[in-house]
This record gives sequence, C-alpha cells and structure tokens, in this order.
Amino acid sequence: MTQTTTEVPVRVAVGDLAPHINKAMNALDAAARNTRLEAGLLELVRTRASQINGCAYCVDTHTRDAVEGGDDPRRLYALPVWRESPFFTPRERAALELTEAMTRLSQSPVGDDTITRTAEHFTEVELAELIWSITVINAWNMLGATARPWPLS
Repeated sequence: MTQTTTEVPVRVAVGDLAPHINKAMNALDAAARNTRLEAGLLELVRTRASQINGCAYCVDTHTRDAVEGGDDPRRLYALPVWRESPFFTPRERAALELTEAMTRLSQSPVGDDTITRTAEHFTEVELAELIWSITVINAWNMLGATARPWPLS
C-alpha cells in the first residue's frame, strides 16, 4: 500500500517575522522543560493539549518525542480516551484532567475540585511546574494551529 501525503503550507512565518518574540517564547519553553516532572508525563500533557487544540505539528512532535523517550505507542493511541483506558497511572490521570480543564478554559473555569484532585499527586512545586507547562504548550498550540509556522515533514 502506497502512502500519499499532502503538503500543508506555512501560513505565517511568525518566528522569522518577529524573531524577538520567538526568542522569548523559546526561552519560556526551555524554562518550562526544566522541571522536576517526568519527561514522559510532560509529553502526555503536551500531546493531549495539542490534540484538543488541533495543532498537527505539536501532536506529531510530542507523540514522536514520547515514543523516542520509551513510551508505548498504545498509550498514545488511547490518549483521547484516557478516562476509559487502563494504561495511565493516577498521577498521569490527574495531570491529564488538569490539562483538559486548562485547555478548555473557554468552556468552563478550572474548578477548585480539579486543582485539589491534581494536588493529591503532585507537590506544590510540581503542581506549579505542571500549570506552567500546560500554559506553555497551549501558547505553542495557538501559534501552530493559527499560523502553521513550521512545516510538517
């Protein structure tokens, strides 16, 4: 079976056109990656937010990073249905719940109950780092889904 692909053109090369902001965003991303949180958990969070936001580049990038980091592709396939899947730990489930709540903020506010449930699995510092990490991937997703500044290859 031959696989065909469709080239998706760059809409707006925001990084090239506003390099000072791109540099700051990359610095924020680097800071958000320097956490106590497990790399695999962060890739699940980044992938799930990217799926919800419809950022093809970020979904591709973070699923590949997760697999390269040793995650089972089966878990990534089940990520959209994590609530019904047995493949995720309680800590991962808490992070995914918070990710979905923050990513869908326009639908409803993040409730105290969500924060409380998440805090049961993370230290205060880890929770703060998780919130920052979710914030950063959502910002990247807004760029990727809107401007499509990076070609997918």
